[in-house]
Amino acid sequence: MKNNICRVLACTFLLIVNFNLNASAQTVTTKISGGWIKGIKEGPTLVFKGVPYAKGPVGPLRFMPPQPAAPWKDTLSCQKFGSMAAQGGDQLRGNEDCLSLNVYTPTTNKNAKLPVLVWVHGGSLTGGSGMGMNGHAFADDDSVVTVTINYRLGIFGFMYLGDVNKAYKTSGNNGLLDLNMALKWIKQNIAAMGGDASRITVMGESAGAKLTSALLASPQAKGYYSQLVLESGAVQCIRDSVTAKGIRQRLMNELGVSKPADLLNLSAEKLIAAQSKIANGAQGTNYWGPVSDGVVIDGDAYQAVRKVNNNKVRFIIGTNKFESKMFMGFDKRLNQPDSTVLYGWFGDNYHYVLNAYQTEAKKIGADSAALKVLTQYMYQMHSYRLANTLAQAGNQVWMYRFDYKRDGTGATHADELAYLWFNPRQNNFNDTEKQLATQMHQNWVSFIKGNAPGEVSGKSWPRFIAGENNIAVFDAVSGISHLSNIYNDKASPSACFVLK
Repeated sequence: MKNNICRVLACTFLLIVNFNLNASAQTVTTKISGGWIKGIKEGPTLVFKGVPYAKGPVGPLRFMPPQPAAPWKDTLSCQKFGSMAAQGGDQLRGNEDCLSLNVYTPTTNKNAKLPVLVWVHGGSLTGGSGMGMNGHAFADDDSVVTVTINYRLGIFGFMYLGDVNKAYKTSGNNGLLDLNMALKWIKQNIAAMGGDASRITVMGESAGAKLTSALLASPQAKGYYSQLVLESGAVQCIRDSVTAKGIRQRLMNELGVSKPADLLNLSAEKLIAAQSKIANGAQGTNYWGPVSDGVVIDGDAYQAVRKVNNNKVRFIIGTNKFESKMFMGFDKRLNQPDSTVLYGWFGDNYHYVLNAYQTEAKKIGADSAALKVLTQYMYQMHSYRLANTLAQAGNQVWMYRFDYKRDGTGATHADELAYLWFNPRQNNFNDTEKQLATQMHQNWVSFIKGNAPGEVSGKSWPRFIAGENNIAVFDAVSGISHLSNIYNDKASPSACFVLK
């Protein structure tokens, strides 16, 4: 009885505290295409959370392209983050009804015309959400309107069903179409949140960079952005339909169904559980992604990129020194890779990786060779391929490599994020790291505002010219470097993972 009374009193206290906090919080309203929305003031920044940019892709809209959000009559409360996309783990997390975005802005003055940064989160295209990054990092002090988005993941975002019914012909690109829809919404509405619709930078890391790069191969996305930042990811996620069907067949085998149409009405719990099982941990990082379906994306990734005229778009593209180190920690087999583990990670591309590893191991030893070769085939080779293609077409491209690690072992995948999203009020950096974070953040802000990234340790960060290979290297002592050689296995396909 005493414990019950304590619990009631504790709950009552929390309700009173929450009520008082909500009552004292300063709110703000603005009108967008769907109606009025109410956000909240957090420090110097106005924040609108969980704003719907499309209808919930549920019921008859399940596995279908996103549809514009329906308007509402009353003021819509946008003070809490929306549900993350359905994703795995020990159990189903998130929800299929997930198509919302969050806006961090210094002002709702329509005449402010501030530059806009759109963040596309990573997570192997099977996990993560827009609330994973704090938009205050760019909005509070840099006068950048920052938008973070949710998009459909895994099965719901990238399962090819075009051979089941023509209505699903673009289902393998639902996640990409969600990004397109979000950008269209931003183009239409960002002025009401102080933004300039003509200055939109889309930035992503890892899977977010891969998905963002696919905008280049989609004619439907043209005109929705003016700049892209691709951190550790390029078009290697774009799959052919044979590979997409192969992954789908693995899913069907796990679920014990015989026809692709049988997947349509299975619960999210069953689908996500099977998705997690076939991914077998980190090795499934390349299993899902946009599909060359002949509609949204037509042809090989680089053929598609060349078809879309992007010569007015500017780019920052880069990778980290030892991208693969994180994945080698997840999957210890990668430290001594053989055909079995490499097939799991690269599909029928495994023999390109295996041959390169065996050749390199004779020169520098097995451990060093695994770290180097896996980094090349997972990320670096693909990022430089894309940078060369864009530079040769006349685009303005700046390349970087992030090397810094506090223990001196070299940066792995995602290590740069804390430095780019630097918040001077919230960090545990030492003096060297604060200086590095300030440097990188300023370079990115300069680019987002439409300028060149500027100087790195007193020297101008030059544009990347195919054949010249000048890049910025960010480390304890940062600077400009000229790469004498860029690795490229010309026989290896544009897609990281292929099934024949």
